Amino acid sequence: MVRLKTLLDMLEGDPDDSFLRYALAKEYENMESWPEALSHYLIIKEKDPDYVGMYYHLAKLYEYLQETDKALKTYEEGISIAKKIPDFHALSELNSAKLNLEMEF
Repeated sequence: MVRLKTLLDMLEGDPDDSFLRYALAKEYENMESWPEALSHYLIIKEKDPDYVGMYYHLAKLYEYLQETDKALKTYEEGISIAKKIPDFHALSELNSAKLNLEMEF
């Protein structure tokens, strides 16, 4: 809880910091607070769509929540961003995760 409070305090001082918001989303995931984690990922997606690291984790959360269509769409969006930037590591991870999900689906 101390970590959560620290992140919330830091984010209050800089609400547009995508890394802080991402760290907060991951902290909520660790606490199994899925709606809060989802909310923070979606804020990043809206305010900083080029924050490519968020797409993998958002898609994985959608997978966990059994929202397969949203997960696939999120992987596709992340792949597009990773190509644009370019970020070949993220591109590889996103392609692999998407392929694995498609094989299960």
